[in-house]
Amino acid sequence: MSATSPPTTSTATPTRRPLDLAATCLVVGLCLAWGFQQVAIKAVAADITPTLQLAMRFTGASVFFAWVVWRQEGKTLFSDGALPSGLLLGCLFSIEFVLVGQALRHTSAAHTVVFLYSAPIFTALGLQFLPEEHLSGRQWVGVLLAVAGIAVAFMSYSEKPIFDLFIGDGLALLAGAAWGASNVALRRGRISHASTAKIVLYQVGMAAVTLSAFAYATDQMHLIVSTRAIASVLFQTIAIAIISYIVWYRLLRRYLTSRLMLLSLLTPLCGVLLGHVVLGEVIEARFGVGAVLVLVGILIVNSRVLFSRGL
Repeated sequence: MSATSPPTTSTATPTRRPLDLAATCLVVGLCLAWGFQQVAIKAVAADITPTLQLAMRFTGASVFFAWVVWRQEGKTLFSDGALPSGLLLGCLFSIEFVLVGQALRHTSAAHTVVFLYSAPIFTALGLQFLPEEHLSGRQWVGVLLAVAGIAVAFMSYSEKPIFDLFIGDGLALLAGAAWGASNVALRRGRISHASTAKIVLYQVGMAAVTLSAFAYATDQMHLIVSTRAIASVLFQTIAIAIISYIVWYRLLRRYLTSRLMLLSLLTPLCGVLLGHVVLGEVIEARFGVGAVLVLVGILIVNSRVLFSRGL
C-alpha cells in the first residue's frame, strides 16, 4: 500500500506470483509488528479501552491517507468506478473488528484467536476459481494443518457458560469469514486497480467511523491521558495502521493472496512470544507443538516454490 504509488486505470488483472524470500521476510516482519500491537493494546488497556484505541488509530490513519489520496487524485477521487467495491471492502474490514470485539465479550481471547484465524481458509475458498490462486490437495492439507496448529496453540478450556462460548466462538468465526471475504473483495473488485492509499483509506476510514460509534454505543469511551497511552496509540497509528498496511497491500499487489494469508498465521504466535518477553506472560508447552504444526503447514503449501528457489 504505497502512499506514493500512482493509481492505475487498467482493467487487466495484475499477475500475482508465489512467495519468494523477500516477500517471506517482509511478512514475517509484519507478523512481528502485528504481534507486538497486541502487547501495545494490552499494556495500556487500563488507560484506554481496546475498542477506543482501535478507533483512535484508524482515525489518525484516515487523516493521513485522505491527505495522500487528495494529493494524488484531487477532484477525480471517485471517477475510477471503485466506490462500490471500496465501500464493500471497508464494510467487511469494519465488521471484522466489531465482531472480534463482541466475541471477546462472550468467549476467551484464545478461542477468539483460533476462530479469527480461520480467515486463510475462507480466503482460499473464495479464490479457488482463479487459476493462479488454486490450491492442490496437498496444499489444502498444509492449510488445514497450519490452522490446526493455531487451534492446538491457543484453544483451551474456558469457565464461561457453554452458551456464551457458542455465541462468542460463532462471532469470532464470522469475523474470520469477514476477513477472508475482504481479501476476496479486494482481489476481485475494481478497488484492486485503485491506488494503494485509496484502498487503505476505504478500510481505515470506515473502521474509524464504525468503531468510534461502537465504542460510544457500548460505553467503551474510558480514556486516561498518560505518556504510555500516547506512545501506544502513536505506535499503533504510525507503525501499524500506516506503515505496515502500506507494506501489506504492496505485497497483495504482487503475490498470491492465499499464500500471504497463510503466512499471516505467524501473527498470533509472534504475539504470544512478545507477550512473554515484554509482559512476562507464561507460555504453555502445547504452544510449541502448535507453532511447529503452523510452520509445517506453511512449508507444505509453499514447498514447491521454496525448494525450486533454494529458500
